[in-house]
Amino acid sequence: MSMDVLRYEPLFSLYLDIGYDRAHKIGTVPLGWRGIYPVSGGRFEGAKLAGRVLSDGADWVMGRSDDAMEIDVRLALETHDGALIAMAYTGLICTPSAVSERMRAGEPVAYEETYIRTTPRFQTADPRYAWLNKIVAVANGYGRRGDGPTYHVFAIL
Repeated sequence: MSMDVLRYEPLFSLYLDIGYDRAHKIGTVPLGWRGIYPVSGGRFEGAKLAGRVLSDGADWVMGRSDDAMEIDVRLALETHDGALIAMAYTGLICTPSAVSERMRAGEPVAYEETYIRTTPRFQTADPRYAWLNKIVAVANGYGRRGDGPTYHVFAIL
C-alpha cells in the first residue's frame, strides 16, 4: 500500500433539520458575520450505523470577508439501537454569491454548485460503537434540501 493513496469507506449520510426561523443572528463581529442556527433534528443512514439526530444541536456560522463561511457544528446522535453519540465538526462552505442567495431563500442547491467540506469527530461511551472514538472522518455536503443540509460522511482508513 502506497502512502499517496487515501483509503476511505462510506460511513453514513446525514440529513439535518435546521431551525432557520429561530436563528440567532449576532451580526458583524470583529472576525466577520456570526449566526447561530439551531439543529432541530434529522436522521443519519449507513451500513454500520443509522438513527436520528436529537434536537438542541447548533450550527455556528462565521461569514468571512472573502465570502467563505466557517462552520462549527455540535450534534447528538441516537442510533437505531439506542446508543448516544456526540458528533462535532468544523468545516468550510464556499459558494458563488448567487448560489448563497438561493440557499438563504430556502431553494435547493445542487452539490456541484457548492464546496462544503467538514471534519467530523465522534465520542461515545457505548461499547458497540467505541470504534467511532478512534477514527478520523471527512464529509462533503451540499446546501439545502428544504429544511437543511445533507452530508456524506466517510471514515478514513
